[in-house]
Amino acid sequence: MNPSSRRNFLKASCAAAAAACVGAGDLYAEKLKTPLGLQLYSVREMLPKDLDGTLKKLAAIGYKECEAAGYFGRTAAQWKQSMDAAGLRCVSTHHTLADLKSKLSELTDYAHAIGLEYVICSWAGLHRDPQKKGGELNLDDWRWVADQFNEIGQKVKAGGLTFGYHNHTVEFGTENGVVFYDELLKRTDPRYVVFEMDCGWVVGGGHNPVEYLKQSPERFPLFHVKDLVKGPDGKFKNVILGKGTIDYRPIFRAATGMKHCFIEQEEYTFNPIEDLKQDGEFLEKLDY
Repeated sequence: MNPSSRRNFLKASCAAAAAACVGAGDLYAEKLKTPLGLQLYSVREMLPKDLDGTLKKLAAIGYKECEAAGYFGRTAAQWKQSMDAAGLRCVSTHHTLADLKSKLSELTDYAHAIGLEYVICSWAGLHRDPQKKGGELNLDDWRWVADQFNEIGQKVKAGGLTFGYHNHTVEFGTENGVVFYDELLKRTDPRYVVFEMDCGWVVGGGHNPVEYLKQSPERFPLFHVKDLVKGPDGKFKNVILGKGTIDYRPIFRAATGMKHCFIEQEEYTFNPIEDLKQDGEFLEKLDY
């Protein structure tokens, strides 16, 4: 076999092996070496009305991994039963810092019962001064938040799970030239705290995901993937992947620590299922 034929044979064999591992019709990003997952916030209006039916629709368009954003009143046994029936694997979940501080044991027990790997803080929102309610966090608040993350992360790790933080845009605010997100990265202990990079909101916050990934790719095992366009009012609108302004090719090249990739669609062009189908197909075919 000549070198060219051998390369073609190996390429075809690897592609066939990947397809065999995930099953025909499943969304799989070969270069990322991971199934394409979904943040279930994307179907937040459908799940309360028909959780089992919605999960099966997601599996039918190719999703096999997901991340929870609430359990809709289901017990751990009921949630796992619904996931199993749909052929989905829930690997991560989102909780606010307030909930994590007040009922961490309950939340981690539930996470264990449904087979999660990650517990992610989806929103900080607490001030260092407990008497202060609402309003933007300042630098001292974010430093205190980082310390809370270290404490929570240590407890979560002791329980066999991994704790992390998911960004929005507020983390890219500044005080005295210090970017809050940079302070979180600096102040949190890598042994106990990882980061779930929402690439869309990093861009929305005026920064480049690649720059963070170049510095410490190992700190970002989880990703949220969305596309954005800026409207006439200066606000960002979430559109179907490939229809916006974010080029994911350099981001994925730099994301060498990626373990799970969750698509998140917060607004819709057609309807949730159709948009999510197009999102998955776009990423599956993306060449970088």
